[in-house]
Amino acid sequence: MTCPTLRRRHPAVDAVSDVADQSAHRVRALLTALRDGDAGSAQFARFVVVGGLSSALYAVLFIAFDSMGDQPANLVGAVGSTLLANELHRRLTFHADGRVSWFTAQWEGGGLAVVGLVATSLALAGAHQLLGDTSWQVNVLLIGGVTGLIGLVRFVALRAWVFTGRSLQRG
Repeated sequence: MTCPTLRRRHPAVDAVSDVADQSAHRVRALLTALRDGDAGSAQFARFVVVGGLSSALYAVLFIAFDSMGDQPANLVGAVGSTLLANELHRRLTFHADGRVSWFTAQWEGGGLAVVGLVATSLALAGAHQLLGDTSWQVNVLLIGGVTGLIGLVRFVALRAWVFTGRSLQRG
């Protein structure tokens, strides 16, 4: 037989349990709003997550192709990460897969990514002029900083231009 004292719950335990339940509910609601919401803040949060994933792919590709030289590795990384980012932005960030075709997302989003490619190429060339040969770690950090700044501009352009509420374009 169980001791009656062990069957009773302490008021402090109940209070902690209630706070934990309320917190879990708020976290679930926040995550659902971030996943499903179309407000700018939810889109920006998803944009940052997609940017992190595509930046990780960029870094892997850049390191894998660095033996070809910094500029070719930059191009391979930019193309691969742009293809991934544009598709994830179309489907997840802006929930536009029913409004914007894959081709349109790649064409228009890719056009915006060309600005980033030019900026990172110029940054790499400038670093080589100033510092000489640099390690892949320095190059990836430099490109990450430039890409972060361009990402803010890209978010605004994608939200206002590419993934708007227009009807689905064929492509």
